[in-house]
Amino acid sequence: MDGNGRWAARRRRPRAIGHRAGARAVNTCIDFCLDQGIEALTLFAFSSENWGRPEEEVGALMKLFIAALDREVEELHRRGVRVRFIGERSRFSADIRARMQAAEALTAGNGRLSLNIAASYGGRQDIAAAARSLAEDVAAGRLQPAQIDEAVLGTRVALADLPAPDLFIRTGGDYRISNFLLWQLAYTELWFTETLWPELDTAVLHEALRAYAGRERRFGLTGEQVAGRARPDLQGSATP
Repeated sequence: MDGNGRWAARRRRPRAIGHRAGARAVNTCIDFCLDQGIEALTLFAFSSENWGRPEEEVGALMKLFIAALDREVEELHRRGVRVRFIGERSRFSADIRARMQAAEALTAGNGRLSLNIAASYGGRQDIAAAARSLAEDVAAGRLQPAQIDEAVLGTRVALADLPAPDLFIRTGGDYRISNFLLWQLAYTELWFTETLWPELDTAVLHEALRAYAGRERRFGLTGEQVAGRARPDLQGSATP
């Protein structure tokens, strides 16, 4: 969700104003997913590297985070949205951690949309934590090193209970992943736009879905193999 600061700078406003405008775009994105029947949405709200930003900006973001939790969670629960957070929570204040836990507990039984907020999150950090978890199991004798493969490691990263993301969208004109879901995005379709996050609207999101629909997802196979798998007359059954 990139471009809040630049959006504010173009209007000669403080960066905090841009972050507040970006919070409104979050609601647009959630509404879109609910309308389209999209079942999982992960938002990169605050990276592990973002702690290095100016103290004033970090403080404003934390206040915005608290306000959003207080304002939105009940409504998200009413609409059937499950809220959860991924990332290193220990750096947040006790107040914020308590609100995170309360939001997760309230919405845990919802199944219409899984809304995952990546906060104090980094993809490398995620993989390192998974490796550390496996190493602890080996040291305790619960696991043999030879048992560790991609599938086993994949059970220890964040969002292991969800399918891998189908589509990655980055706003703001930067063409990189920036340490987001590095393990999970291995075969995700990437889509970039110059649109700044506060300017996100349904037209941009529909454009992203149209681009995604035009992609051929081969997952290491040839185009002919993919086409064959999709034809019941060639394979006996269609691949969903």
